[in-house]
Amino acid sequence: MSSVQIVGVAWVLLGGILNGTFILPMKRMKVWGWENIWLAYSVVAMVVMPWTLAFATVPHLGDIFRQSSWGALIKIMVFGVGWGVGSTFFGLGIARIGMALGYAIVLGITASLGSLLPLIILHPERLLTRPGYALMAGTALVTLGLSCLAIAGRKREKETQPHALQTATTGFAFGMIICVLSGIFSAMLNFSFVFGKELVDRSLAGAGALMAANPVWALALTAGFLANAGYCAILLHKNQTWSVFLKGKGLAYGAGIVVMGLLWFGAIVAYGVGAATLGALGGIVGWPLLMTMTVITANFWGAVTGEFARASRTSRYYWWSGIATLLVAIYVVSLGGAG
Repeated sequence: MSSVQIVGVAWVLLGGILNGTFILPMKRMKVWGWENIWLAYSVVAMVVMPWTLAFATVPHLGDIFRQSSWGALIKIMVFGVGWGVGSTFFGLGIARIGMALGYAIVLGITASLGSLLPLIILHPERLLTRPGYALMAGTALVTLGLSCLAIAGRKREKETQPHALQTATTGFAFGMIICVLSGIFSAMLNFSFVFGKELVDRSLAGAGALMAANPVWALALTAGFLANAGYCAILLHKNQTWSVFLKGKGLAYGAGIVVMGLLWFGAIVAYGVGAATLGALGGIVGWPLLMTMTVITANFWGAVTGEFARASRTSRYYWWSGIATLLVAIYVVSLGGAG
C-alpha cells in the first residue's frame, strides 16, 4: 500500500471515529426528548454546516449547480431523501428488535450494499480482480463481526435489562423488516457520493480534489434532512414535546448540539477526503471502512460508559470476537484499496 493510500485509509478511519462519537453529547441532554435533540441536531449537521462549508470552499457554487445536468442533481437528492428515510426506519426498527440486533442488521446491509452495488454497476470488470475479491471478503468479515456484536449485545440486554428486552421483542418480525429496509435506504448516502461524480468533477478546478465533494454533501444531506425533520415533527406533535425546547440549560444544550453536528458532519467530510485520496474506487472501498470504524468506536464508548460492566464472560467473548473480526475486516478491505 502506498503512502497516499495509507493517508486515504487514515482519513476514512478518522471519519468512522467521529461518526461513532457524535452521539455522546446526547447522554447529557436528559431534559430534552430524542425528537427535540434530533431535530436541532439535524438542522445544524444536515443544513447549516454542509452549506456553510460548500460556500466557503467551492468558488461559484451556484454556477456549478446551474451547469450540472438535472439527472445528476435528481440522483443526489433522491438518494439523499432515501438515506433520510433509512434514518427514520432505523429509529422505528430498533424500538421493536433492540439496539444490538438492529445495529448489526442495519450497518451490515449498509456496509455491504453501499460498496458492492456501486462496484457492480460502475466497475463490473473489477469485481473478479484482487480489489474485488478483497472487498467482498472484507464485507463478509464485516457482516460476521457485526453478527458477533449483535449476539453480545443481545446477551447483555437479556442479562442486565430483561424487561427492556421483552418490550423490544414486541412486533419482532415487523421490526426485522423495518431494519432491513433501513439498511437498504441508509446505503443511499454513499450512492449520492458515488453517483454524484458530475458535481465533483465540476468543483475540482476551484475546490481541489479534497473539497470537491462538498456540493454533493450539501445537496444530499439537505434532502435527507426533510425525512429526518418530518419524523421528528410527527413525534413532537404525538408526544406534545414542542415546549420541551424551552426547558433545560439553553447554552449547554446549544453547545452540545453544535458539538454533535461538528463531529457527525466532520465524519462525512473526512470520509469524502479519504475516498477522494483513495482514487477511482475510493467511494467503494472507503464505505465499509467507515461503517466498520463507526461500530468499533461506538462499542469502545459503550465499554467506557459501562455498558458491558455487568455482562457475563460469554457476552464479553462475543463482543471481543466481533471487534477483532472488524479489525481484520479493515485490513482486508484496505488491501482492496491498495489493489
